[in-house]
Amino acid sequence: MNNSEPILYQEQMDADELAFLERKDEKESGQFYKVMKVLMAVCFILPFILAWIKAFAGDNNPFSMLFYFIGVFVLLGLTFLGSYIAYRRGLYKVRQDVKHGQKTIERTHITRKQFMPHNNTYYFYLDSPNKLSIEVSQDDYHNWEKGDELNIEYSTNAKFYFGYY
Repeated sequence: MNNSEPILYQEQMDADELAFLERKDEKESGQFYKVMKVLMAVCFILPFILAWIKAFAGDNNPFSMLFYFIGVFVLLGLTFLGSYIAYRRGLYKVRQDVKHGQKTIERTHITRKQFMPHNNTYYFYLDSPNKLSIEVSQDDYHNWEKGDELNIEYSTNAKFYFGYY
């Protein structure tokens, strides 16, 4: 068993891996912008709804412009902060992988083998800090043993798994 730091190296992605990430980027971009549109609408509508609630409660000046704009700016600030964090944690990493076209290959070891009879699948558990387990073919499950070395491939930034050998 190898308990030291993982051995990593970089390699160019092949066309299929790059196409997978480009599709992922396109899909996630669309979802991100749809969510942003909804959140932007909420930022402007919610303070107005709160003003109506204040009006029904009997407030003398429920439709205060100051209250409305403070509410809008606070909600916009929270929306932009949350969106920035979500973007940097997800979509940005995918775009960096597409831009650079590099994948990481990590040398790791099998720590445990597991067969799942309920769905007839085979798994190797690994000593990798990036991937706990991988699904493998029946042949590989029977041919490889605990402690054997194998390499896993994944996108460098977003850590999308591509395969093993």
